[in-house]
Amino acid sequence: MNTSELFLIAMGIIFTVPYLIWRFARTDYFAPLVVVQIVTGILLGPGVLGALFPTYYAFVFAPPVTQALNGVAWWAVMSFVWIAGIELDLKTTWAHRRESAITAGLALGMPLAFGCLAALGIGRYAGWMGPTALPWQFTLGIGMSCAVTALPILILLMEKLKILREPIGQRMLRYASLDDVAIWGVLALILMDWNRVGRQLGFLLVFAIVGTGFRYLMVRIPERDRWYVGLIWLALVAFGADWSGLHFMVGAFLAGALMDREWFDQEDMDSLRHHVLLLIMPVFFLSTGLRTNWALGGGSVFIVAAILLVAAVAGKLAGTHIAGRILRWGPGEASLVGWLLQTKALIMIIFANVLLDKGIITPDTFTALLLMAVASTMLTVPVVAPMLKRLHAMIAKSN
Repeated sequence: MNTSELFLIAMGIIFTVPYLIWRFARTDYFAPLVVVQIVTGILLGPGVLGALFPTYYAFVFAPPVTQALNGVAWWAVMSFVWIAGIELDLKTTWAHRRESAITAGLALGMPLAFGCLAALGIGRYAGWMGPTALPWQFTLGIGMSCAVTALPILILLMEKLKILREPIGQRMLRYASLDDVAIWGVLALILMDWNRVGRQLGFLLVFAIVGTGFRYLMVRIPERDRWYVGLIWLALVAFGADWSGLHFMVGAFLAGALMDREWFDQEDMDSLRHHVLLLIMPVFFLSTGLRTNWALGGGSVFIVAAILLVAAVAGKLAGTHIAGRILRWGPGEASLVGWLLQTKALIMIIFANVLLDKGIITPDTFTALLLMAVASTMLTVPVVAPMLKRLHAMIAKSN
């Protein structure tokens, strides 16, 4: 078979297998289709399919096919991160800055601290720290992976739970928005190349100057043109960030964060996010699965994933309970907020992909982080749904 035929076979697998699992196993309560796609990507990777059927795996996922899939995956995840940047609502967050800063700071800071402690222990053993990583980069990268909240997935889950437009839902968006800014800021710090700091500072300076002109242009053109101009802006900023050494994902987020959500119709924005998830993000999930590895043995990878899961969950709950005491929340409110902020899939996986690309972590560490992200996200709905029934009065109250 030629490369195009193998590519189409791979695409057929990507869309068929997770859909059938999701539909016939009826996993939606604990694992939405997005999570099933991520898990399927792991199963189709070298750690499972490649180990069980190495000849078939090598045939379908030959290097030319993998390269083609990676190209689609890059654009998919860039588009998704760009949309996440656009959807940041920092104006509303500023209006509730005290409550938002306390909650978001503790909900991020505590799991970050727990994750860094776990990383200090894990990093003492060979095979987990990447070949180009400094100890502080590895420690901070693992810590932030435990602290991440995936804003886009949080939106999907809150829509499913029918609380997105409720006061608690809007509060969650504020907390997650601040966390998003912190996540990408920390990633930029980790990736800061001190040998190329001049180039990176130059990129940020040019971004600020050109961004001012870009914003001036966007408010003066029709909305239908803003989508096209926005995509051009995405490609240019992502290129500039990658050229400077900050990685194109940092550029994709910056490109979206500089844009205002009010420039676009909300229904169109929701539709775009939905179609990106439907049409091209599954390719990213598969390409992520192809990067999983069990070289140190599946047992050790699962043990590390469990340690990181405990650090992430315990840290997030500790942070929200401290915030609840400071802000005098009602009974059960801190637990509800803490569990909703557990959603990590997608953004954490993107974050971990960048760490792997830059040699901060090894494929084994990446696999452990991926398993932790999936488990954390799958816990959210089963834990939160009963809480919502018990706390319905709290959900309905005004902020």
